[in-house]
Amino acid sequence: MYYTPALSHTIRLFILSCMLIFSAVSSANPTAIAAIQTPHVVPSPPEIAGNAYLLIDFDSGRILAEKDADKRVEPASLTKIMTGYVVINELNNGNMSMDDMVTISQKAWKMPGSKMFIEVGKQVAVRDLIKGMVIQSGNDASVALAEHIAGSEEVFAQLMNKYAKSLGMTNTHYVNATGLPHEEHYTSAHDLVLLTKALIKNFPEEYSWYSEKKFTFNGITQYNRNKLLWQDETVDGLKTGHTESAGYCLVSSAKRDDMRLISVVLGTNSANTRVQETQKLLNYGFRFFETHKMYNAFQRLKDVTVWEGNRDLIGLGLAEDLYVTVPRGQYNNLKLDTLVANAIKAPIGEGSEIGQLKVTLGDKEVASRPLIALDSVQEGSFFKKLIDQVKMTFQSLWDKSA
Repeated sequence: MYYTPALSHTIRLFILSCMLIFSAVSSANPTAIAAIQTPHVVPSPPEIAGNAYLLIDFDSGRILAEKDADKRVEPASLTKIMTGYVVINELNNGNMSMDDMVTISQKAWKMPGSKMFIEVGKQVAVRDLIKGMVIQSGNDASVALAEHIAGSEEVFAQLMNKYAKSLGMTNTHYVNATGLPHEEHYTSAHDLVLLTKALIKNFPEEYSWYSEKKFTFNGITQYNRNKLLWQDETVDGLKTGHTESAGYCLVSSAKRDDMRLISVVLGTNSANTRVQETQKLLNYGFRFFETHKMYNAFQRLKDVTVWEGNRDLIGLGLAEDLYVTVPRGQYNNLKLDTLVANAIKAPIGEGSEIGQLKVTLGDKEVASRPLIALDSVQEGSFFKKLIDQVKMTFQSLWDKSA
C-alpha cells in the first residue's frame, strides 16, 4: 500500500504522541499498578445458636470468636474433662496404674444418666473405666475412678478444684465428678479452654483417648457422642455434655496443617445443633486465619549494650515460643518493634526483663512479650565502670546536641 508523504508524517506523529503519553503516565507513577492491592476482608464470626461460646487458637491464644466466655454456666458432662485431667495426673504421678482393679461400689453402680454398665461388687480395670468415662461418658465409671483415687467423690471434687485453681480457672467450681446438676457446680467457656489447652499440651498421648469412636464393655458397644469425629477428620476430641438445664454442649479441638483450634459451644437446643454450630466456628477460624511460629523460646533476637559490666553486650530473647494468629495472607505485613531502655547497667541476672517485643499489623497490636536477658552480666571492675561512666556522659551530651 502506498502512503503519501503527508499521510506517513501524520501516522508517525500519532504513534509518537501515543508513546509519549504512555511514557508520561508510567514515569509519573511507576509503581501505581503494584501499589493497588486487593483489600483483605475478614467477616464477622458466624451467628452461633448457643448461650455461650468461644473459639481460640491453641498456640497463640488469640480469641477468634466469643460470646459470654466468662459467664458461669452448668457444665454437665464437660465436667469429665477435669475428671480425666485428675486421673491422668494421678497416673503420671505413680499413684495408680492402668492395670489397677477397682471394686465397683453401690453408689457408682446406681449413678443415673449415661453409663458404661459396670456391676456392683465386680472389679474393673482402670484402663476400662477411663474408656468408659471418656468414650461412653459413663457417670458410673467417673464415680468409680473418683472413689479409687480419693476414697470418695466428695474428696475427689476437692482435688478437681485444686487443679482448677492451679490452671487459673477462676469461674469454675466442682462438687462432683460427673456433671450432674448442682447449684454450686459451674464453669465457663473460657475456663474450659484453659483446661483443654492444659490437657492437650501436658498430656498429648492421653489426649488421643478422646478421638476413639467406640468402646465395648460387658458385651455392650457404645459410640462416642462427639459426632464431629465422623464428620470432620481434622477433629480429634474432645467431650460432649447434656442435661435439661445445661442444654447440649460440646468442647472440640481440630488441627489442620500446623494450626490447632479449640471450640467451646454451650447451651444449644439439640445434639445436632451443637455439632453444626461447632463446625461453623471451626470452619470460620481455619478459613480466615493462619497461625505462625515466629520465634523459639530463648532464641537470640537482639544484642544490646550493657554499661559498667564485665562485658559490653547481652543477648535478648523470649521466655516462651511466640506464635501469632493473623488474617490469611497478612503474615508478611507484620511489623516488629523492640523497646529497650537507653542505658542498661550491670549487674543483670539471667531471665531479667530488659524490654518489650511488640508485633503489630497496621494499627493493631498482635502480640506483646517481655524481652529477657539470655544470660547474666556481672559488675565490671572499678576502672571499667569509670570508663563507662565517662562514655555515658559524652553519649548523653552528644544526644542532646543532636
